Amino acid sequence: MQKPKLNAVGVTSSDLEKSVAFYTLLGFEFAAVEPDAHHIEPITDDGQVRLMIDDHELAQSLIGEAPVPPNHAMFAMLCASPAQVDTVADQVASAGFSVVKEPWDAFWGQRYATVADPDGYLVDLFAPL
Repeated sequence: MQKPKLNAVGVTSSDLEKSVAFYTLLGFEFAAVEPDAHHIEPITDDGQVRLMIDDHELAQSLIGEAPVPPNHAMFAMLCASPAQVDTVADQVASAGFSVVKEPWDAFWGQRYATVADPDGYLVDLFAPL
């Protein structure tokens, strides 16, 4: 029997348009967001792990309570180079979003930074040194 495999990562959003703006800075591509949308996903190729973004209303209806973003990274984005980690973190900051941990050279051999989406979900950016 085949083992289950990671297919999607989900976050919630209080403002889908702001979430699209943030995740676009991280390299995701979205189709137009419908005004009454409650769930969006960026465009992905077959076999790629999907990012699912649900608005708070949908999330609350699914889990029975108001969603609360975590205080740790939900997922990490592999960048092409250490310089790209710096560039993406700078773009996030310039767009008015939060850089929680400025880019640094981690002792495990990666350039690393942590950014926060509009709802506080943390996303790590990294690249091998």
